[in-house]
Amino acid sequence: MYLASASTTTTHTAVLLVELGAILSALGLLARIARALHIPVIPLYLGAGLVFGHGGVVGLTASEDFLSISADIGVVLLLLMLGLEYSAGELTQSLRTQAPIGVLDLVFNALPGALLALLAGWGGLAAVTLAGVTWVSSSGVIAKMLGDLGRLGNREVPAVLGVLVLEDLMMALYLPLLTALLLSSSGWAVAGAVAIGVGIVTVILVLATRFGHTVSRLFTAEDQEALLLGVLGLTLLVAGIADQLKVSAAVGAFLVGIALSGTVAENAVQVLTPLRDLFAAVFFVTFGLRTSPGTLLPALPLAVLLVAITSVTKVGTGYVAARRSGVKRRGRWRAGVALIPRGEFSVVIATLAVTAGVESRLGPLTACYVLLTIALATAVQKLPDRLRPTT
Repeated sequence: MYLASASTTTTHTAVLLVELGAILSALGLLARIARALHIPVIPLYLGAGLVFGHGGVVGLTASEDFLSISADIGVVLLLLMLGLEYSAGELTQSLRTQAPIGVLDLVFNALPGALLALLAGWGGLAAVTLAGVTWVSSSGVIAKMLGDLGRLGNREVPAVLGVLVLEDLMMALYLPLLTALLLSSSGWAVAGAVAIGVGIVTVILVLATRFGHTVSRLFTAEDQEALLLGVLGLTLLVAGIADQLKVSAAVGAFLVGIALSGTVAENAVQVLTPLRDLFAAVFFVTFGLRTSPGTLLPALPLAVLLVAITSVTKVGTGYVAARRSGVKRRGRWRAGVALIPRGEFSVVIATLAVTAGVESRLGPLTACYVLLTIALATAVQKLPDRLRPTT
């Protein structure tokens, strides 16, 4: 009995290693091709996921759970690295500047999804769900794109971050509200869920912006091994707690990055960059793995319509946000196109609704919509650079 169990475990491990080796080797080749052709690598990673995943050419048997966990870590690391580029003061100023843009963002980008669901006859709950799907941009995808394009230090990026942070913080209110509605909770339960979300968001922001210097003192910048383990451990811990409290794990990771400063932050960027690249690649592949290619075609017409409308509204949101920050015209357009991609939050929102039995077509529509927005964003990211620099 023991020998049979040991043999089964050995076989599973062998298959796991083979699958991971094949996937990572393929990703390495795709990264080289993208660099040689001077094109973004994200669509190639997504395509690889479609090939390896459900309904693809090659199925996976042993590595899916490992890849799923690695993908979650990838989002956390992407947002941590993004937070390390900015200080608590810059975050506070950006949030103050972009607060009115949060309202504009909500109206412009949530309304098209809600209207489409109502016009399709899917009902009120589907409308609330699809509004969230089209509203929130993907912090993980955008962080990867900005890093790949070398734009993290650009003047328009704080405006982009302001919009993203506002959206992610608002998710702490939206997700409990949606969950309560899906469970057919009473009005008091809905109000209580929102009140708890407001309290949690407030506490997290105060801790990150007021006590960041204390967090930095926990680490030593000279010992790279200790710094790597300490920062990574704290980030995962905070991200997990934030997720448990129904606040985005990505927001928790981002605020850890904001809290770290000085030499600690600079050295943390150096030691964590290889890890970020590895897990971020796995994140994009896993997104493709979770999508069955056969479900995309029927959802394509509605997805294209949504992409056409909400890409324009997102570009407008980013343009106005950058203009409020005093960014020149070319930077405004860069901020606009940067906000086009939707991603992890949209998938989570749709999954909650489909699991609750709201509307089965929301799943394929969201998958198709997210893939199209990412592909479109990668295709147009460099277009603003061709504009003449004017005021």
